[in-house]
Amino acid sequence: MATFQTSRGGDDPSALWSDFAAAVPQTDRGGDAPLRYPLAMKILVTGGAGYIGSITVTALEQAGHTPIVLDSLLKGRREFVRERIFYEGDIADRELVRRIVNEHPDLDCTIHMAARIVVPESVEQPYEYYRDNVAKSLELFDELRSLGKTRIVFSSSASVYDLVDDYEVDETSPLAPTSPYARTKRVMEMALEDISAGTDLRAVILRYFNPIGSDPDLTSGGYDREPSHVVGQLMLTAQGLKDAFLITGTGYPTRDGTGIRDYIHVWDLARAHVAAVERFDGILDAVGARSTIINLGTGEGVTVRELLAAFEEVYGASVPTREAPPRPGDAVGAYANVDKARDLLGWRSSLSLRDGIASSLDWGRKRNEILGFD
Repeated sequence: MATFQTSRGGDDPSALWSDFAAAVPQTDRGGDAPLRYPLAMKILVTGGAGYIGSITVTALEQAGHTPIVLDSLLKGRREFVRERIFYEGDIADRELVRRIVNEHPDLDCTIHMAARIVVPESVEQPYEYYRDNVAKSLELFDELRSLGKTRIVFSSSASVYDLVDDYEVDETSPLAPTSPYARTKRVMEMALEDISAGTDLRAVILRYFNPIGSDPDLTSGGYDREPSHVVGQLMLTAQGLKDAFLITGTGYPTRDGTGIRDYIHVWDLARAHVAAVERFDGILDAVGARSTIINLGTGEGVTVRELLAAFEEVYGASVPTREAPPRPGDAVGAYANVDKARDLLGWRSSLSLRDGIASSLDWGRKRNEILGFD
């Protein structure tokens, strides 16, 4: 595979990244679940103006499908909607959901991404997290079921996993969500399992590990002015906007004492959603169930110190650091066993940790222009 090299000088990084991304296949056409979909599908994407949502919408478009975006813009960005079919509103607004289905009766599947996602904030605002991530999602699912739109691809999180000795987790590994955010994701997994068992709703539940990077054309990416995620914090520190990068938690039982994560390029994550909607019926037929859970990661664990070293290598300069205690809700972490994703989605991650860092840096240089930040 080609290797993407970022540059702080003469090369146009967005052109380099686009050339690299063009060589990455949309999906492997292997796997146990056969392709069973129309050549062009219409997909409702809740949270489709957000970071992962907008990039998934781009991947759907590139695969020949038509995304319908539903987003309240509580966190999402209007700039990411562009000329797409867009409904601004709440996922729990049943009248709006009925309107969407009435105007798009050929809707094939819903990808439900809309959610609050910041772990420390969930500790401070548990009610808002349970209201938005659980109660409103239940309203959405019930309305979709009543309208006969019964295919759901749900965005869950690897934060639901318990600590295991070698840090590699598959879909049957023990669970122990440690924050209100993670618990809302587990509650919704259980709800979908129960609803699909008792009704005609069906669900493919995707447990994300840790997305980084941007879309290939640098048209959308992370949008928080001060991002809470680790690569964003590294970027702020490298740019001199923070005094030091905080390594939160240095006494964990990992190889260097820092937390361990599975950093997956967001474009790989978006491609996995394309595979999930295209193979939806075949996935559930292959497992003989009305719902199933699939890990989405790279299959490689990276500690915070290892991420720091990779970032410094790609950026070309050192980053000042300071050690600090774990944040509220932080977990030691895990990395994905991705055998099930390979077998059922015909998918694998294709982009490296350094590719994700490089595209994050390239997006960071462009995002002020797109988002109108000072």
